[in-house]
Amino acid sequence: MPAHICTACGTQFPESYTPPSQCVICEEERQYVPARGQSWTTRDALSKTHMNAFHEYEPNVIGIGAGFAIGQRALLLRTPGGNVLWDCIATLDAATVTLIKGLGGLKAIAISHPHFYTAMGEWSRAFGDVPIHLNAADKDWIVNPSPAVKLWQGDTLKLWNGVTLVRCGGHFPGGTVLHWQGGADGKGIVCAGDILSVTTDRKWVSFMRSYPNFLPLSAREVVPIGAALKPFAFDVIYGHYFDRVIAKDAKAVLEKSVERYLAAINGTRGY
Repeated sequence: MPAHICTACGTQFPESYTPPSQCVICEEERQYVPARGQSWTTRDALSKTHMNAFHEYEPNVIGIGAGFAIGQRALLLRTPGGNVLWDCIATLDAATVTLIKGLGGLKAIAISHPHFYTAMGEWSRAFGDVPIHLNAADKDWIVNPSPAVKLWQGDTLKLWNGVTLVRCGGHFPGGTVLHWQGGADGKGIVCAGDILSVTTDRKWVSFMRSYPNFLPLSAREVVPIGAALKPFAFDVIYGHYFDRVIAKDAKAVLEKSVERYLAAINGTRGY
């Protein structure tokens, strides 16, 4: 039986002869059902229409994506402790598996929030049932359970030396970013999904509950995001699309962005 994939958000559902009646991810206010209505595909069908592209941002940081669904882009981080796939995409083809295995395979998968769960179980199986680290606060959004899923709680989870998952909340209660101390020539990087959304001008980050439906976060939800990352040093933020990167001074950018956002929603920003 096929495992149907939502063409709007990329979420893969459990195997069934017929597609689900609806996508619970798209029906929720943080996502949307397209005007054309709900439609479905499968991994085999996707492999005939979409091909993953690869972009090396810096040594040992490689972006992977095919522009499918909401345009999710994953990151392959090649760290001294092992390779980790940050965030996940629905497009997994033979060429992608061959390339990643040639680069050492995967030791773990870690995901920022449910909009990137996509085909995480398929990815885990393709690389030897590697663990999938998800924050437990978002466990109810797992629509296709996998025995590889490892739920973690609390504020941080150290995967191995120099690689830490940090719960920021915001967009989702379990919204997570990954800090790699060794990235950016040892200055540190943050892989953010859209928990920290790199803006179109790539000079700021911003924060939303729903991007397509224009629902902002409150000050109460944004202040802890900055606080969660205060203990970590980093020079680069990798956002959720190929081109969304804060290429330098990223920690200062985050701090200024929190201040700007709070001033805007509190009505205290000077014009």
